[in-house]
Amino acid sequence: MSDLVITTLAERPEYLDPIREFDGGWPEFMLHDPIGNSLLGRVNELFPDQCLVATEDGEVVAHGRSIPFVFPDEYRTELPADGWDRVLQWGIADHRNARTANVSSALEIVIKDTHLGRGLSHQMLRAMREAVAAKGHKTLFAPVRPNGKQDAEQPMTEYIEQVREDGLPVDPWLRVHVKAGGRIVKVAPTSMVMAGSLDAWREWTGLPFDRTGDVIVPKALVPVHCDVEHDHAVYVEPNVWVRHDL
Repeated sequence: MSDLVITTLAERPEYLDPIREFDGGWPEFMLHDPIGNSLLGRVNELFPDQCLVATEDGEVVAHGRSIPFVFPDEYRTELPADGWDRVLQWGIADHRNARTANVSSALEIVIKDTHLGRGLSHQMLRAMREAVAAKGHKTLFAPVRPNGKQDAEQPMTEYIEQVREDGLPVDPWLRVHVKAGGRIVKVAPTSMVMAGSLDAWREWTGLPFDRTGDVIVPKALVPVHCDVEHDHAVYVEPNVWVRHDL
């Protein structure tokens, strides 16, 4: 890579707008999580020292975000089943209530299509770990979206047990985390929730959504539940909690 630079947004605030406009390659239906839509944009503003930007010759080719939060405490005794959604809520609430965070959670690392397969995911995760460690946090959690999962019918608990001959996970993103020193903890079965009318789902996917039952949607990790009689469909995505001790 020529002139690849990875820093935090705090160091290069001029990249705030390019990050907002960055196409992370998410499938359309993934852009309709109400919690993410209401809170994720705040992370860049509140925690720029934990937001990463990677540029090559001045062009944004990847970015990543993590969020500080308090864990554990009297009420937060376990990593939440509603992983990504919940930790985003915790982090924003802790900031609003002026609580001193002691750990962080990754929220996303997105890479431009042209730069996939070039080792940038490893570099971005390493930079994220370093940014969190610089805050004095000893632990980085991550509700990982294992997007290598192809069979929506396969339980996530079964998928994360699949390993290659070298003992590393078959899933590329889980493999990146494990190679960096992360440890798979458990599945977060209700990590993200996208719900909408059947017309909305038809628009998001191009599929008919004309029968009650499970619908297999490309790039969805589990089936989407469709209810024709009540004119709605719901996608409840499982993610995988990974723990990095820094």
